[in-house]
Amino acid sequence: MSTDVLNAYILPGRASDARVGLTQAQEGERIGLGGICLSERWDTKELGSVMGALTQVTDRVQLIAGITHFGTRHPLVQAGMSATLQTLSGGRFVLGFGRSFPPLFRKMGIPVLNNAGMADHVGILRQLWAGKTVSYEGPAGNFPEMQLPQACDNPPPVILGAVGPQTLALAGAHFDGVVLHPFLTTEGVARSIRIVREAAEQAGRDPHKITVYAIVVAAPDTLSPEERSNVLEARAVSYFMHHEIGLPIVKMNGWDQAPIDQIAATGLSRLEFGQSDVAESRRLLGEAASLIPRHWFASGAAIGNVDQCATRLGEYLAAGADQILLHGTTPDQQGPLVAAFGSLRRSASS
Repeated sequence: MSTDVLNAYILPGRASDARVGLTQAQEGERIGLGGICLSERWDTKELGSVMGALTQVTDRVQLIAGITHFGTRHPLVQAGMSATLQTLSGGRFVLGFGRSFPPLFRKMGIPVLNNAGMADHVGILRQLWAGKTVSYEGPAGNFPEMQLPQACDNPPPVILGAVGPQTLALAGAHFDGVVLHPFLTTEGVARSIRIVREAAEQAGRDPHKITVYAIVVAAPDTLSPEERSNVLEARAVSYFMHHEIGLPIVKMNGWDQAPIDQIAATGLSRLEFGQSDVAESRRLLGEAASLIPRHWFASGAAIGNVDQCATRLGEYLAAGADQILLHGTTPDQQGPLVAAFGSLRRSASS
């Protein structure tokens, strides 16, 4: 299928009713997407619950955890949950991890793993899936003795969300794939991929077996002004207001750091995980969007009419990405874009 390199998030941002995501996933499968992705939030988008439901309402698409976090589940629980999801889905589950938010996680008592701990955690999962008894003490934790009673014959791929050079290299050396951050330019994607592939090669792995997902925020002009603001401007601010996220993005893209400093200085990051009013939060995020240079949206996302957006997605593939992960819009909004992309791909191959 010409569109199976396209994947899409369901339930982006805060979601009050996870059942909406089931319908979105079914629509994604209908329009030809290759995968459905869920970013975990513990209140209404708990990974095991939603993914379990998705296994029963879809038949073909990959089901991508994009992402959960290290330390939020015991490795034995994580291994068992993932093995169960592989069984329920017929082998369509992909387990994705991301770095933690250290201040928040420490406040909640969740361990924050360093690079060595993340690499070891994945190694522990693979040993458990292989049916081995694991005895471990190190940067991933202290686990005197544990084993899955039943091995997993078809363990899921494990991928890592990454933006900085060290995390990208970690993905190349130890993971089955990498999820690149939104708002990278095609040049930023190409630079990121080089780091991943070189690290894989240095680790003695086949660099081309590491699947690279490029997240692209797609905001075609079929959206209303309000939808576009939520999808593009406000979402950009929600990343750039965190210095630890925004700075690696601008460095990888070769952009000026000054707007990141200005956005971080607003203190908007305090709204991210609090119980603030959603409408008020979105309004403030929209105002902060005026601090972002316009060319960042043109070069770090897919905007314009659907044909222009489809062409832009092709440029990310040409930069070296294996898969595109559409963000911001949901599958029920993506039909025209997916159709335009499929037409473009068919024309290119004929």
